[in-house]
Amino acid sequence: MAKIKPSKGAPYARILGVGGYRPTRVVPNEVILETIDSSDEWIRSRSGIETRHWANDEETVAAMSVEASGKAIADAGISAEQIGGVIVSTVSHFKQTPAVATEIADKLGTNKAAAFDISAGCAGFGYGLTLAKGMIVEGSAEYVLVIGVERLSDLTDLEDRATAFLFGDGAGAVVVGPAQEPAIGPTVWGSEGDKSETIKQTVPWTDYRSGEVAKFPAITQEGQAVFRWAVFEMAKVAKEALDAAGISTEDLDVFIPHQANERIIDSMVKTLKLPESVTVARDVRTTGNTSAASIPLAMERLLATGEAKSGDTALVIGFGAGLVYAATVVTLP
Repeated sequence: MAKIKPSKGAPYARILGVGGYRPTRVVPNEVILETIDSSDEWIRSRSGIETRHWANDEETVAAMSVEASGKAIADAGISAEQIGGVIVSTVSHFKQTPAVATEIADKLGTNKAAAFDISAGCAGFGYGLTLAKGMIVEGSAEYVLVIGVERLSDLTDLEDRATAFLFGDGAGAVVVGPAQEPAIGPTVWGSEGDKSETIKQTVPWTDYRSGEVAKFPAITQEGQAVFRWAVFEMAKVAKEALDAAGISTEDLDVFIPHQANERIIDSMVKTLKLPESVTVARDVRTTGNTSAASIPLAMERLLATGEAKSGDTALVIGFGAGLVYAATVVTLP
């Protein structure tokens, strides 16, 4: 019986560079109030959101991804030709096939990199990061690009008072590459499909195509159920990720949760009993909920503003539709 030669990858993997792209149009709460009965004070108190970015016709999922990825590649100090894998997490690319990752890989100038999309909602960046780590350690790629990108404005019902103010557009990307010491911890991830109705698309595309419904499908959610699940269950997952990495809250420099809602973020900080010294990402205030893009966008902003620095230890956790979740501890690039 022939023996398969073992893979020869790097001993560990790490994030080497990060980049982000936010659409040029900034949308204040006043615009949202044109279609729902609410107030700026109510939106801010319920979500922390003051503004969000909405893409124009030219700012496609692919175009935003290319912009963010170019910055991440430059930040990592490598060339696009060295990228061996492109993983794109999105729920708002409206072509079933081909994967938008293949278009992005080509436009960036990679050398026929493996390219594929994943659909894991707001946990998608964590899923992609875990896959990239495995590819590098296994040896199938030296550098992998992980992109979280959304045009959620295309899936927003502007007449839905519960969700109209939540969503924004944008792209965040990181380059993951080889490392000589651990810099991406074990991932604690999973799904709770019995709760899938709490965040979902209103109707299948086929219902819209057949004319059974006249309104374009949108994202809807049961706000209170999502809030309780995120605060109590995801705090447990975050703690498991810290334990798996051998890190305590006292060792933590930065906390980058999915930017869903500032009340959720505040409640998680309280439940986890994070020290005041820990920098907490609050990109949701001016970017809104960008699903798969929210964590890399928040990471990019913290590093750009100096609120976080290279080498900091960060806990990242994403959670959302599915319901799915993924948490890990990383060393910032």
